[in-house]
Amino acid sequence: MTNPPLPIGDEVDTRPAARPSRTRLEGQHVALVPFGVADHARDLFDLSAGSENEGLFAYLAQGPFADMAAFEQYYAAAATKDDPLLFAIVETGSGRAVGHATFMRITPADRVVEVGNILYTPALQRTIGATEAMYLMARHAFEDLGYRRYEWKCNALNAPSRRAALRLGFTFEGIFRQHMIIKAHNRDTAWFSMLDHEWPHAKAAFEAWLDPLNFGPDGRQIRPLESLRA
Repeated sequence: MTNPPLPIGDEVDTRPAARPSRTRLEGQHVALVPFGVADHARDLFDLSAGSENEGLFAYLAQGPFADMAAFEQYYAAAATKDDPLLFAIVETGSGRAVGHATFMRITPADRVVEVGNILYTPALQRTIGATEAMYLMARHAFEDLGYRRYEWKCNALNAPSRRAALRLGFTFEGIFRQHMIIKAHNRDTAWFSMLDHEWPHAKAAFEAWLDPLNFGPDGRQIRPLESLRA
């Protein structure tokens, strides 16, 4: 009597995804551009410095920074790395850098990539551009580069980041306990993902939300992103 075959996963295309490169991702409200200290550091430092903004760095591995020299020193090194690959988020009208984000933990063979190390200054928070930036990165990962899994991870105590992940269409997968030590503190990590077959539905919701007709004369949204996806 032969044993029945053991269950294994579905067969998949084994061709690797492309690695993210230093390219420009253009939107209506913001663009993501390769981070350059000369172009972006002063704007970001000015928008994130001061005791009132220390919370911006509470869950990041870097910062807050005592002065511009320390800020430049960190970001000069960060801008040279290929993983994490750092992008400045700039306003399309002014060209002012108002935030940054990275593609990180890039695994082309498994077609998995993470969006992380996200810094949104007050000038970017709760704007249309804040959502558009995440749409541009997800679209690039799935449609241009060919990834099958797009990840979002954050400190499990970071409630705003966890809410943002769910709002953007990521699925919560669980908590990795005692996952990291950040700035001499324990970090339990909340894991979220979006898969390639889920992207078309998420994309349609993003584009419906970003449509100018979804905003009233006062600039406030008419339909939330979650309701458009539902």
